[in-house]
Amino acid sequence: MNKQIRTEMFTRWREANPNPTTELNFSSPFELLIAVLLSAQATDVGVNKATAKLFPIANTPQAMLDLGLEGIMEYTKTIGLYKTKSKHIIETCQILIAKHNGEVPQTREELEALSGVGRKTANVVLNTAFGQPVMAVDTHIFRVGNRTGLARGKNVREVEDKLMKNIPKEFLMNAHHWLILHGRYTCKAQKPQCQTCLINDLCEYGGKTTV
Repeated sequence: MNKQIRTEMFTRWREANPNPTTELNFSSPFELLIAVLLSAQATDVGVNKATAKLFPIANTPQAMLDLGLEGIMEYTKTIGLYKTKSKHIIETCQILIAKHNGEVPQTREELEALSGVGRKTANVVLNTAFGQPVMAVDTHIFRVGNRTGLARGKNVREVEDKLMKNIPKEFLMNAHHWLILHGRYTCKAQKPQCQTCLINDLCEYGGKTTV
């Protein structure tokens, strides 16, 4: 896939959705961090239902600690792996207060040092909360990168590195959101919606559906 085709892909996505963003609800970097921690192997809809009740009660590290593990679990129990995730929230809040004055750090290294935060979560926070042009590769983006030919790789890091290299700089800031939305609603795992796809003629997928 050449640069001209990649540029056309992202031009179409930008024209269709000029200001894409996450579907997680948040009003601060801390709320986004907590929402992303809860979102692993869970839907954004499910996380939003839980945080709609949790955040009015606790939306700072100290408020979370005051709520306590049992208290947090009362709000997160509808989410998969909620016990482990709630423990991560407590431990992360302790680190934020002890090392960062209660603020969410703005480097990948510091974010990945928080409990339960891996590279993907760190990249989501860096991109969405702090406006850094990084790429958080989840299952949707991994699929889209490989299926379209935009960035083929055997693992998420390989796809991430190729996307960062292949995507024209003018699109990098919002590329994460365009790709995840495309994977979530159009380039679905089981039934890709090729007939309504904006980039159907540009995609290199050999198994395109017609109905």
